[in-house]
Amino acid sequence: MRVLVVKDYEAQCRAGADLVEEAVRRRPDCRLGLATGSSPLGLYRELIRRCREEGLDFSRTRTVNLDEYVGLAPEHPQSYRTFMDQQFFDQINIDKRSTYVPRGDRETEESLAEFRAVLDQGSTAVQILGLGADGHIGFNEPGETLHARAHVETLDESTIRANSRFFENRDQVPRRALTMGMGEIMAAERLLLLISGAGKEEAARRLLLEDLVTPRWPVTFLRLHRDATVLLTRDLAERIGYRENIM
Repeated sequence: MRVLVVKDYEAQCRAGADLVEEAVRRRPDCRLGLATGSSPLGLYRELIRRCREEGLDFSRTRTVNLDEYVGLAPEHPQSYRTFMDQQFFDQINIDKRSTYVPRGDRETEESLAEFRAVLDQGSTAVQILGLGADGHIGFNEPGETLHARAHVETLDESTIRANSRFFENRDQVPRRALTMGMGEIMAAERLLLLISGAGKEEAARRLLLEDLVTPRWPVTFLRLHRDATVLLTRDLAERIGYRENIM
């Protein structure tokens, strides 16, 4: 696991974009694993800039998203398909037919079968990840066990509370989501974890200052990956007492 401490969020996004750009330029038809939420927004903005101003070409790139809320149609304003279209896909030269966000508005078994089939269609060059305050990645919530494959996850109260900022009120937040399993996330050739924002201190400590791997803190499984990069801001590193020579 490689850990890079950067000056601020903008530097974090540039460093993450460097890694994604390297993968796309090396293999233009690669598949990228994408995340939603606040953490990757700056990364997407930087990739959009590079596409428009520096010729970064996504015309042959394929993408698959980590998750989607159960019960939301793709056109719902809070669906992750809408998020990805507005924040990324509509602003780069990607073929939208080559992008995949799981369908949350179909019967669960049908959606899961389709999601798993897409994930089985080749490898993911870079999987972008954010971090939940409870240590979840994707929507793999902490517990006694974790799923290896795509599944329906019941969201923890802390996740519902955190995600309520994207809805008019807490009651509108879906209680279940389709998500990649831990095995599918770990199968990516490279993992890129962005840690930013308030409330992530304890999860970051568990990953960076301990050597325990536990389903109680799903993010700790990144320690087992052959090529995982963690980007965190200097202020967060200082708050948790992380020193760059600690791995």
